[in-house]
Amino acid sequence: MNPSFAPLFAASPAIQIHAVLALAAFVVGLVQFAAPKGTPLHRALGWLWVLGMAVVALSSFLIHEIRLWGAWSPIHILSVWVLLMLVVAIHAARHGAIERHRKTMRGLFVGALVIAGLFTLMPDRIMHAVLFGA
Repeated sequence: MNPSFAPLFAASPAIQIHAVLALAAFVVGLVQFAAPKGTPLHRALGWLWVLGMAVVALSSFLIHEIRLWGAWSPIHILSVWVLLMLVVAIHAARHGAIERHRKTMRGLFVGALVIAGLFTLMPDRIMHAVLFGA
């Protein structure tokens, strides 16, 4: 194992932004799960998380490393899902549907950050090279 940020530094700005904000969203998400809900801090970190996740999803449309359908891949379907679910989660919170908000945010965290993040660790992927060496 020979971790190095060199593969990430050599990647396009879109990939760099995508990776850094995904990691930041992961950390903020963990804080959100652990911290008290409904507080001003929860709301502020929630908006920060939503903004970060939106940029992560939108930046994916500039990344075309896996090309299954022309320039597109399943990750782009996930990105559309993320953008839609962010709207659903915000709407739920604003209308007092807290259980829907909680489930939607948890689903986004697990699906878009944990599961999708694990796929980035597959051999021949940039994040695999960052963590385990080329």
